[in-house]
Order: sequence, then C-alpha cells, then structure tokens
Amino acid sequence: MKIVRPTLLLDKQRCLKNIEQMSEKAKRNELIFRPHFKTHQSIQIGNWFRDFGVKQITVSSVQMAQYFAAAGWKDITIAFPFNQLEIEDINKLAEKINLNILLIHPESAVFLEKQLKHEVGVLIKIDCGYHRSGILAENTNEIDELVNAISQVGKLNLKGFLTHSGETYHAYSPKQIHAIHEMTKYILKLLKERYLSQFPNLIISIGDTPSCSLEDNFSGIDEIRPGNFVFYDVMQLKLGVCFAEQIAVAVACPVVSKNKKRNEITIYGGGVHLSKEFLLSRDRIQKFGLVVELSENGWSAPLDGMYVSSLSQEHGTIKVPFGKLDQFQIGDVIGILPIHSCMTANSMGEYLTLDGEVLEHL
Repeated sequence: MKIVRPTLLLDKQRCLKNIEQMSEKAKRNELIFRPHFKTHQSIQIGNWFRDFGVKQITVSSVQMAQYFAAAGWKDITIAFPFNQLEIEDINKLAEKINLNILLIHPESAVFLEKQLKHEVGVLIKIDCGYHRSGILAENTNEIDELVNAISQVGKLNLKGFLTHSGETYHAYSPKQIHAIHEMTKYILKLLKERYLSQFPNLIISIGDTPSCSLEDNFSGIDEIRPGNFVFYDVMQLKLGVCFAEQIAVAVACPVVSKNKKRNEITIYGGGVHLSKEFLLSRDRIQKFGLVVELSENGWSAPLDGMYVSSLSQEHGTIKVPFGKLDQFQIGDVIGILPIHSCMTANSMGEYLTLDGEVLEHL
C-alpha cells in the first residue's frame, strides 16, 4: 500500500515476540496473565493473544469492555474506578461475561446494592505510591470500611487488591524500577495477609510494563496486567525496559518541507498523530519521537542525532545533524518511533502491518 499520509505501521513479528516473552514469564512464575488491551484496542491484535493461551483481559473503560466482549472475550477487568453513571451498561455486561470492576469508596458499594442486577467481581484499588487513584495502602481503616461495605452486597464478590505502579514510568534507572517493585510487593503482601483469613482466595494484581518486563521475582503477586509491552516505545527504551528492536510500531510520515538554515525537516505528522508526549534529554531538550529509516521489511535503528523537536496539530519538526539534510528529499516517507505507543495508537485509529493488512482500532 502506498503511504500518502501519516500511517501507523505495525511489525507483527515483533509484536508476537513481545506477547510470547511476557506470556512465558507469567507461566514461569505461575501468574495469572491478564494483559491490558488499552494499548492496542484492536480485535485482531487481541486475537493474537489467544494463541498464547490468554483468556482473561484488562481494559480501561466500559466502552472497551463492550468492544472486546462483543469479540468473544468472557473474562474482563475494567481497571478504572467504577463510574456509577454507567451502571446500565455494566449490568448488560455482567449479564453476559465474568466482569470485574474497581471500587475505592464505600458509597459505590451502597449504590451497587440498589442498582446492580448481576454478580460482579470487585478489586479494591490500592495506591502504593503513584497517587493517581486508589486508597493508600497504609489507610487500613478506609480499606476495612470498604471491605465491610462490599461484604454487605450479595452480588459483589471481593477478588482482591489491584495497583498500578505508574511511578516506574518516571524512574531514572532499572535499579529504581526494581526498588519500586520490591516495595509494592512488600506493601501488598502485608495487606493481603490482613484479610486472608476472611477471604482466603484474595489475589494481588499489578500492572506496570516496566516492572513486568524487567523483574523476575513476583513472590506474593498473583496476577500481572501489563499493556504497553505489546508494542513498547521510546519511553520504555529510555527506561532500559526494552531494546529498540522490540518496538513494534512506527508512524510513517511524509516529508513536506526542508529548512537548510535551521537543519530541519517538516513532516506531515503532528500532535493529532503522535500525541504530544515527550521526553527530556540530559541537556533538557524535548524529544517527541525518534527517527528511523523505513524499508519493505520494517525500519532501522533510531538514526543518530535525529529526533522530533516540536509538534503542532498536523506539523512535526525534525532536527537533522549538520551535513545530513541532503539525505532527505521532499516526498520521502520517514518513520517516527513514538514516545508513548498507547497514546499514539489511540490517536491514529488503525494499523497497517508490514504485510499490507489493515487492522482496526476501537
């Protein structure tokens, strides 16, 4: 297929290899593997997971749960705080599949006692340090109150405690990621022990890709829910979580202009395609993506000294090393490795595999 506008390319073989490696890690550690599908949001890509024995998945919205339930997935965790305004859709889902939801407040249990029509599993969202949402692990009085409220509702089945160590994405090294992982395990193990006599089947569920990719000790953990690993990206590369050859998506962008004075290329590919996620280099330069050379077989390693330096809605600007500008011509198509593949995939809306197959996106 001829590329004439920004196009999200997908290397299926890299993607399958990433799935295989994470699936094997889960098996070695006797973990429930419940991958987060918010990264790819694609029925076709989701089906690739079935070949590795995956039957349980995670999503980030009721809409996403509906999308994958319609594709035949029967065991879904919505890893986002319960939104009581969506109770009608939750009831419809719970009638057809094994549905797990996240609760943080006792008021939600009281609401569900009156409005819930079918049994659902419940995971209590615990804040182990990310401070995005959830109950702080040390606030056991709040957790006690929520556990008691859940226990009063016959259709609610307490499954366990869930956390997302999103602070690993802001780590400076694999060593710091390891420290976060170890602290998370310690905190959640103590929490589980507190309630185990009352609920002997409680599970602990973690979900960040950095920890799930780098770590090999999951003692005390029952379930992992990584999502970004399916594609990886420049953020994970910078963290030391993956290698460049594991990044499975790149945005193909046409070159539309060159500026010799500034050693810059303008591409058709802006914030609406790549998102405006960026990383800061050691010298405090913002980088919105790394540049690769495209070929029929995929793409090269990141080109030395080249990066996306700014984005507007449709425009992208690429800094080019001195003396290299003449290697690129107007009308060329070059590739950009995204900073955050989840956001980029969500922005682009569909995938083009290297074999020319178009894959849908929610």
